[in-house]
Amino acid sequence: MSRAEEINAFIISVESGGFSAAARKLELTPSALSKLVSRLEDRLGSRLLHRTTRRLQLTVEGETFYNRTRPILAALDDAEDELRQVSGSPRGVLRVRCSSVFAVHQLTHAIPRFLEQHPGITLNLTIHDGPIAAVDDNVDLAIRIGTPEETTAVVRHICNVQRVICAAPSYLERFGTPQTPDDLHHHNCLWITSLPALRRWSFDTDEGIRIVHIDGNVIANNAEMVLQLALAGVGITSLADVIVGDAIRSGALVPVLAEWQHPEPVPLLATYPSSRNLSPKVRAMVDFLVKEFSHAPWRQPPTH
Repeated sequence: MSRAEEINAFIISVESGGFSAAARKLELTPSALSKLVSRLEDRLGSRLLHRTTRRLQLTVEGETFYNRTRPILAALDDAEDELRQVSGSPRGVLRVRCSSVFAVHQLTHAIPRFLEQHPGITLNLTIHDGPIAAVDDNVDLAIRIGTPEETTAVVRHICNVQRVICAAPSYLERFGTPQTPDDLHHHNCLWITSLPALRRWSFDTDEGIRIVHIDGNVIANNAEMVLQLALAGVGITSLADVIVGDAIRSGALVPVLAEWQHPEPVPLLATYPSSRNLSPKVRAMVDFLVKEFSHAPWRQPPTH
C-alpha cells in the first residue's frame, strides 16, 4: 500500500467515525483498514487515534495530522475532477455545509434534481447552525445566510433573504390583527433566543425607523421550533422567508404589518476556498444553486 492510501484510510476512518463504516466506503475489511492506519502510525512514530469499541477519537497528534493532510487530499481530488471534466461530467464526493433552516426548507427538495443532473457526484451534507466560516478546509462549499467576515473565500451571491412578520389565522381570529407597530405590545410574540437582535423588530414610520422590543410567553433557541409554535397559533413571529414561504403560500401563516415592516435583506451566499474555484463539482453545485434559488421561489405565488 502507498503512503497516500494509508493517509486516505486514516482520513476516511476519522470522517466515518469508525473502521467498519470507513471499510464499507473503501471496499475493505475493517481489519485490513485498521492495519493500514496502524502501519501509518508506525511509520510516523505517533499514535493518531484512540480506539474504543464505540468510536474513534483523534489524539492531539492525530488532529494535527488530519488538519494538515485533509486539504492535500482534497486538492488531489479536485485535480482529478478537473481532468475528468475534459472527458465527462463532474464526479466525486462534494462536501457541503449548510444551516438547518435552508437545508430543511429549501435544499432538501432541490437535491433530487441536482443528483439527476449530476449522477457522478456524491453529496456529503453537514447541517451546522453555528457560525460558518467562509473558508473551511473540511468542506468544499458552504451555503450561508449572512455576510462572512473573511475575505479570502470566493463568494457567490444567490439572492437576498427577507424577514416576514406573520401569524397563524387561528391566532389572529382569537386576538385580532395588529394594525400598527405599537399594537405588538398587546400581543404574544415569539423569537429565537440564540439571535437576541431578532427581538427588536424594525418598522418604517413618518418619523423614521421605529424599533419595537417584542415580548411573549414562549421563547426557543431554534427557528424550526419557533415556526411550529407560530403554526400552532401560539403567537406572532418574525422569521426568514426561506422558512415561512411555503406556510404563507398555503395560508397556514398570514403576513402582519407588511406595509410597516422595514426591509432588512440578508444575502444568501455560496462560499468556497479560492484554491478550489475551478473544481467542476463545486462549480456544478454553485451554478445549480443560482439557477434554482436566485429568483427566491419561496416568494412566488403557488401554481395550480
